[in-house]
Amino acid sequence: MLSPMTENDRYAPTPEDQFSFGLWTVGNPGRDPFGEAVRPQLEPAEIVCKLAQCGAWGVNLHDNDLVPFGSSAAERGRIVAAFKKSLRDAGMVVPMATTNLFSHPVFKDGAYTSNDPKVRAFALRKTMEGIDLGVELGARTYVFWGGREGSEADACRDPRTAISHMRDAIDFLCAYVKDQGYDIRFALEAKPNEPRGDIYLPTTGHMLHFISTLQHEEMVGVNPEVAHETMAGLSFVHGVAQAMEARKLFHIDLNAQRIGRYDQDLRFGSEDLKQAFLLVRLLEGTSGGQRYGGPRHFDAHAYRTEDQAGVWEFARGCMRTYKILVERALSFDSDPEVRDLVAEHNDAEIDPALTGYSREKADRLRALDLDADALGRRGCGYERLDQLMIEHMLGVRPA
Repeated sequence: MLSPMTENDRYAPTPEDQFSFGLWTVGNPGRDPFGEAVRPQLEPAEIVCKLAQCGAWGVNLHDNDLVPFGSSAAERGRIVAAFKKSLRDAGMVVPMATTNLFSHPVFKDGAYTSNDPKVRAFALRKTMEGIDLGVELGARTYVFWGGREGSEADACRDPRTAISHMRDAIDFLCAYVKDQGYDIRFALEAKPNEPRGDIYLPTTGHMLHFISTLQHEEMVGVNPEVAHETMAGLSFVHGVAQAMEARKLFHIDLNAQRIGRYDQDLRFGSEDLKQAFLLVRLLEGTSGGQRYGGPRHFDAHAYRTEDQAGVWEFARGCMRTYKILVERALSFDSDPEVRDLVAEHNDAEIDPALTGYSREKADRLRALDLDADALGRRGCGYERLDQLMIEHMLGVRPA
């Protein structure tokens, strides 16, 4: 039974929040490498219905999450028609789709980066069919996660060859989308390792550079995931900020992760609440920056300890925590003391000389009277700032 939600609950999700979940997330039966499933496998239509009851706006899928691998054309047609009906009945949308290029043994040594051209051909064909399915369901973003695009025995191929094959694949698929006249764009998802020992293009920064080498880079952005950047020991907030600054944040995967662990896909905000707060603050633009306008997708799983009721508590918890953090971020950024501490120091004489080089500006900088010792003695007030953030997060600072 779901926990009660009243109409005046200010943390209840609305369609404007654009919260989405994957079929593979709430549909995860709790199987892991050491144990069998603890929950029954749910049908896609049931997942859609339950997510709608929880207040979600969208549902995402891999191709095989909906249409089992090897299904006939007739089976595919029947399954997709029934799924479309469930979406209509529940008032749900499919904002994103992707392709499973990691489960079948054919992809054991990669899909687009495999040494075998027959495997690469199969991967491209499977992806084209997956894109067709995503477009049919209304998806506007197509995510690529290279789960098997990596190695354990590095001598198996030159990494430069792998990157070249990856580029060929994305260029091919961009051209396919353009040729078909589809209104969809691609988002690349990085991960440092697991299930491979090392995965090519392991971080969002690697992906952003790779995108700059593509034939149709305007069609391709990134889909950063909290857990993946945290596994690499990096600040997820900084990675997302770089993607936003480059106008390449096309989609985002929200979850939680303990640093130094396997990919945990925990409930959003359940670990490192400070990073979650800073991420929400960034995405919502509460400090004055541009707001992210895309879906807030939760790529996470309920604990293996949970029954089916616990799964829906997990889903509700992801959305509720996000909305609570939005409220806390608005409170923090409207605090006059905070605004004073984070305000930039403006100098009408110096500021114009710091951008757009000219010989005159260089001479002006050389002529400035800058006392490094005095500047070094000046405190920044960040201890106070950080304490204020904690107090706002905990709800003890007056709004």
